[in-house]
Amino acid sequence: MDDKLTIRVNVADRYYPLRIERKDEEKIRKAAKRINEKILLYKQKYSDKDIQDFLAMAALQYVVKVIDNEDKVDVLPVFENLKALDREMTEYLDNIK
Repeated sequence: MDDKLTIRVNVADRYYPLRIERKDEEKIRKAAKRINEKILLYKQKYSDKDIQDFLAMAALQYVVKVIDNEDKVDVLPVFENLKALDREMTEYLDNIK
């Protein structure tokens, strides 16, 4: 069964048709809402700019947050610890046989 859904999202006063996984609908709508809220804040603060400037600044701000989060979440040490634990458990189980 195809679990795809076609929706229209409004970003910066333009509607975009998207074909998405049904499970992603809420996340996509929430993302569009946040972008529009950020654009509105920029519109209120900088009346002499155009929508392209607001979109660029919103995109820049959100990507900086993504990069910050990527830097915070270094899973390599956790992965290495899990591999070592797996080896130890395998050795232990082999020895009790």
